[in-house]
Amino acid sequence: MEIAKAFNQALRFLPMAMAFWLCFAACTESRVVAKEGNKHGKEINTWCIVKPSTNEMKLRDNIDYSCKQVGVDCSLIAENGICYNPINLVSHASVAMNLYYKSVGKHHWNCYFNGTALIVTQDPSVGPCMYPV
Repeated sequence: MEIAKAFNQALRFLPMAMAFWLCFAACTESRVVAKEGNKHGKEINTWCIVKPSTNEMKLRDNIDYSCKQVGVDCSLIAENGICYNPINLVSHASVAMNLYYKSVGKHHWNCYFNGTALIVTQDPSVGPCMYPV
């Protein structure tokens, strides 16, 4: 009876232990990639962009949220800004979200935006609109 009771207690602990381990692995993975970089020891640059399938309302919400944060200058996507063209919400939201991501330390959790964002390693800059690293 004692063995069965101990086994049942261990089974109750297992899901919590597994969740902790998965969370730990996910949180450390991005830091390892950023610190280790590629095989030559260089840091890998990352940018935060919008998922192209994101609906228009969420794109506007992402722009509004990002541009209201301290340290984020959204003049780049204003009418005369260097990132105004191309004139579409996906481009403007990506610029704003990346500015926010960069301003808060480029942690993967800062590029979530309720599941509407992606971290990429290829520079998304277009023409004169240069995404800051």
